[in-house]
Amino acid sequence: MAHSLVIVESPAKAKTISRYLGRGYVVEATMGHIRDLPSKGLGVDVEHGFKPTYEVLNSRKKVVSALRKKAADAERVFLAPDLDREGEAIAWHVKETLKVPEAKAFRVTFNEITKAAIEKAFKSPGKISMPKVNAQQARRILDRLVGYEISPILWKKIPRTSGRNLSAGRVQSVAVRIIVEREREIEAFKPEEFWKIVAKLAAEGVEFEAEFQTKDGEKVAITNEAGAKEVVETCRGAQFVVASV
Repeated sequence: MAHSLVIVESPAKAKTISRYLGRGYVVEATMGHIRDLPSKGLGVDVEHGFKPTYEVLNSRKKVVSALRKKAADAERVFLAPDLDREGEAIAWHVKETLKVPEAKAFRVTFNEITKAAIEKAFKSPGKISMPKVNAQQARRILDRLVGYEISPILWKKIPRTSGRNLSAGRVQSVAVRIIVEREREIEAFKPEEFWKIVAKLAAEGVEFEAEFQTKDGEKVAITNEAGAKEVVETCRGAQFVVASV
């Protein structure tokens, strides 16, 4: 009898969805990711477009073997991991690892595990969104590059904490860089004295303040008390004109 294979992440979801779909569907779970970058080595070809190398996780080899057999026997394969980028990537990894033909691979997503939501999702299945997959791959590759390239520097410079080596991440490493650069700017800052001259004026019953900016059309920097007093004496008793507001 022809049947469809549905692949989700969680075994608990698998049981519920199986009950909603009924006969004609076999629902299995991957229990999360089934493959990733290798545990040893960089796993990213930096010289050729940052191409990643993936391998099946040791803890998922039995799961993959069982799914591969069921996918080969199924008429259609519905990939139903979570609808975020991580779920999209899992769906793609499953399709690639099980070598599911494009013609019989379908992507289904839903926001809730209810009978109505499940039935609606399976009435209009789509295809895997590669932009979402590539977004997740970029994040994962960046994690690996930063972790493998920067973490060894931390091990040399910073002592172990709680018996473990520190590891660098793509977010905190950039944040530390920004903080360091800002701190260097603060340390290199040379304070300079400056004075501001403000006149309190009134026109047509309206009081307002005007700040001294230029003299004879040129910007004037007032850097000491003597210079400030000189400007004040020059302006005292002068006729003011509002040039701009």
